[in-house]
Formats: sequence, C-alpha cells, structure tokens
Amino acid sequence: METSLAEAKRTCYCGEIRKSDMGKEVVLKGWVHSRRDHGSILFIDLRDRTGLCQVELDPKNIAGEYFAQAQELRNEYVIAVSGKVVERPRGMVNRKLATGEVEVKASQFEILNTSDTLPFRLDEYANVGEEVRLRYRYLDLRRTEMQNIIATRSRLFQIIRNFLCDDGFIEVDTPILTKSTPEGARDFLVPSRLNEGMFYALPQSPQLFKQILMVAGYEKYFQIARCFRDEDFRANRQPEFTQIDIEMSFVTPDDIFSPVERLMRRIFGELNDVRVDIPLRRIPYAEAMLKYGTDKPDLRFGIEIQDVTDVFRSGCEFKVFNEAMEDGGVIRAMCVADAAKWISNTQLKPGGTLPNVVARAGAKGLAWFKMEGEPAVPDSTIGKFFAPETLSALAKALGAAAGDLILLVADKPKIAAVAMGQLRLWLGHELSLIKPEALEFAWIVDFPLFEYNETEKRWDAAHHPFTSPVPEDIPLIETDPGKVRARSYDLCLNGEELGSGSIRIHRSDIQQKVFRALGIGDEEAEHRFGFLLEALTYGAPPHGGIALGLDRIMMLLMKCDSIRDVIPFPKTQTGLCLMTGAPSDVTELQLREAHIKLRHEPRKH
Repeated sequence: METSLAEAKRTCYCGEIRKSDMGKEVVLKGWVHSRRDHGSILFIDLRDRTGLCQVELDPKNIAGEYFAQAQELRNEYVIAVSGKVVERPRGMVNRKLATGEVEVKASQFEILNTSDTLPFRLDEYANVGEEVRLRYRYLDLRRTEMQNIIATRSRLFQIIRNFLCDDGFIEVDTPILTKSTPEGARDFLVPSRLNEGMFYALPQSPQLFKQILMVAGYEKYFQIARCFRDEDFRANRQPEFTQIDIEMSFVTPDDIFSPVERLMRRIFGELNDVRVDIPLRRIPYAEAMLKYGTDKPDLRFGIEIQDVTDVFRSGCEFKVFNEAMEDGGVIRAMCVADAAKWISNTQLKPGGTLPNVVARAGAKGLAWFKMEGEPAVPDSTIGKFFAPETLSALAKALGAAAGDLILLVADKPKIAAVAMGQLRLWLGHELSLIKPEALEFAWIVDFPLFEYNETEKRWDAAHHPFTSPVPEDIPLIETDPGKVRARSYDLCLNGEELGSGSIRIHRSDIQQKVFRALGIGDEEAEHRFGFLLEALTYGAPPHGGIALGLDRIMMLLMKCDSIRDVIPFPKTQTGLCLMTGAPSDVTELQLREAHIKLRHEPRKH
C-alpha cells in the first residue's frame, strides 16, 4: 500500500536543495507559490520559510490520477511532494534563487489543504494598504520579506542573550501583573477578581524590580522584557513593546556604556555586516538641543543650529525679533549651503511649506535671508529692518557664502529649539542630505533631573523619579530644582532614541527628597513605593542601568519606517488588533466576576 505523503517525514526544506543533492529522493512540504502550465507539463514553485524550489509535474513520471489533481492546484494550496532532485536543463538555470540550478521531478504529490483566493497577492504587498495587511496578518507574515524580518528578530534575541550571558549577566524574569507606579504614561489596569475594587497594572518597564534585584545582590541583570504603556501611538510606538533591560551594581555611566556599545557592535556587525566604531560619541543634552533641536539628533547630515540672539542685540528694528528678546526668548538660525536656488520664495512666505513646518512645532513664524550679490550679502523682504553691519555679522557668525539660505526662528528657547530641529529634519529629507546607509550613534548625557510642567505648574521627572541627581546638586532639589543635573543618558541612532537609562537613587532619604520635589508626599510615596523605600534601607548598593528598545533596533536594522513592520502582531495607531478584533467587549458575567459595572455601553469598532 502506498504511504500517504501527509504522514511521510519531510526530508529537507524547499530552500535547502542544491546541486550536490542531485539524484536524491526527497519529500518536500509547503505552499504553492506559483503555477505555470506548459501544456503537458506543469511547473510549480514550492515555498516554505527557507525559500523556493521548482517542482516539475510530468505525466511521464507520476500516475494519471495525480496529474489530474495537479490541474486543480492554485496559489497557496498546501501540498506534499516526493521526487528526485535533477539538474535543470541548460539555459533554464535561475541565478536569482539559491535552488536555481536544480528542480524536483515529482513522482507523487498530495494536496494537504486548499486555499481561497487571497485578499491580496503576497508579491504585491507594496500596493496593499496597511489595514488590509494587518487584518490578514497571518497572510502578510507568509511573505518572504516578513519571514526574513521575523527570522532576523529571532537571531537578534539569540545575539543579545549570548552576548550578555557571556559578559556575566544573569537573566531574570519579572512579573507582568504588578503595582501601578508613575513612569511617564498611563498604566494598563487589570481588575483583581479575588480582591474586589483592587487592580494590577501591566508594567511600563521592570524599573522597580530590577532595582530590587540590585538590592538583592544580583549585580548584573538582564531581561528581554515585555512592557505596556497606554499612550497615544506613533510610527515608533506601540501599546506593548519589547525592551532589552539591563541593570548593574557599583557602576558609573561609563560602566553601563561599555557593554551596551559592545552589544551594538555585535548586533549590527552580525546582522547588517556593518562596522560600529566604539567608543561612541557623547553629546551633552544642552548642546544637542542647541545644535539639533532635539535630544535624539539625526547626525547623518551636517546642518547645525546656532544661537544668534546676540547678533541682533543692536542694529535691529524688526519688531518680531525685538519682542522675542524682550520676553526672554532667543533667536536661532541655521545656514543651508547652496539651498537658495532650491527653496523658492513661495515656499518661504507666510503659509508656505517651511513656515508651516515650524508652526507645527509652535513657532510664531520663520524669517529668512538668501546670500546674493557680489560680494554676497543676506537679502530678504525684511532686510530693511536691519543695519548692514548686523546682517554682515549674521553671515559671518553662520559662515554663510553665496547661494546659501539662512533660516531663523525667534521664540521661547524650547519652542525655538524644537521648531528649528523639525525644520532641520525636513531639509535633510527634502534636499536628500541624509546618508541612508550611515549609522550615526551618540550618547546624550548631562540631562536635567526635572522639567517644569507649564500646564500643571509643577515639576516633572525628565526621565523617571528614580534617577539619581549629580551628588553636588542634591542641595538644589529643595531650593532650585531646575538647576539639578541628572546622572542619566540616552542612546540615539539616526534620529531615533534606542535606549534610556540612568544611575539610580540608592538612598531612601534622597529618593524621598525627589518625590517631594515632584509633588509626591510622604504618605503617597509610602503607599505607592513603600516596598522600594524599605528595600533601600537594607544596604542597597549604588546601581544603574538602561532599557534599549528592541523593536526600534529591529526597525533600523531592517530599514523599515515603522516598528509595526518588525513586530509579528502589532496594533494600529488607534490601539486595535485588526486580525483578532481586540480590544473587544466581554460578557456581563465576566464583568460581575471582576466587580466592574460599565458607565456606558462599549463602543463598537
């Protein structure tokens, strides 16, 4: 009796067959990628996760009933095939395929499952909307490109674990159901059925647990951790994400930088075959905000922002600039080489493309000059409001030459910085100044410990409330919080923040000082963080760490535009899983068991 191919053991994968296998009898299983009818002979490309292999279905080699079934084959049918590996005829070799020198002459095949017509062709996904691809994610994940991404993600996990274990770190998993703590975003809450009216929170990060592990004496911890934040989503944010969590005891920032830099070198070297030179450059936060208008600068192109406020202290009758300076504002400028001919006056006038870029960042307007004439001088519709020596000083300060474009924003320091930073990025893309293959890492250091919240008139933690202040600034926590420096640092790459970390507070008295500066009273601190404050009193060592965004690393490795492209089952920008329909309503019984009563009927989507 002939053995069913459905039960036969597969001898190898489709993409593994080579010329060295000629003459071997093989059993392959996979999906019909394409079907070509050459009259009396059928050719199919059979696909599994390793690649494609051409299979020949010839009535001379297979029984009649099998060949009749072959006429039914369609794309994405799941089949099993047995046959002999043979060399392709001369002139029929496909150099684009690893298996292109050979094919399998089938002697038997079996349809294991049929497939309806797909909602989109797997080889035409570029023309398919993201919502359709996420709705049918199980089909989207079949694509060769997606399978390469997921396989690379798996290799990334292995590299991280192998590197950190070899470097003396211990992998420890921490709870998913935990206590609600303020870490910069809303918590996802989980009701407790056994404790009426009480809630768990899904962790925004394992921050408190990794500090507890340092108190427990583990010294070098790591975890590839799942984290959850209920916040508005963007291309590089998701409600659930994965981070590489690292914590070490008895360390300075340099001790954190070293293994992280070596890990980055290993990751990008092994997965992208790119050399990462270490140590990485370090840029103080104030310098990053001044020169690039952001704390995650894209360093792949050279435009830099300068403060030219002092240039306009005299010889300036331009009301906008004078009012900004009188109100404590600044004037920030950048010179774009040879851009005068590429950027039109229409793009520069109010309501034009460039003013709209800075307006989205909150700036009131954009001023400009084009370097024209012989010798070249700044020329603009507002030129009459400035003394010639003032314009000359501006050009000299920026190193402007003939054909250059000078752009200026006058506003509050933070607004001016962000507006010019956004304009810098726009110019980098619009003028094709960015080197797409470059990897420009940098550590951003010397952050402030606190940021003032103008809306709520209070101080917020610039990173998180467990970040250590610079020791000599501790007296300023109670008297002048805005001047307190943090022992924190961010790792950025090509305009993306890859990770954020700090040396932590390891003394309960200092932690309570920071809580008070943030408006967290002693009673609230004890209620929310009592276990941490208590742990710090039992010989907590100095410690610090960092959390690296694994999904963002993947996004940059694979040169994707969104982390949704590198996560197996992502959510949309509104937090929906289009494939499963989550979030969804639950039964009345489930609500009663969780002691929850809805104020409104759930909204359908």
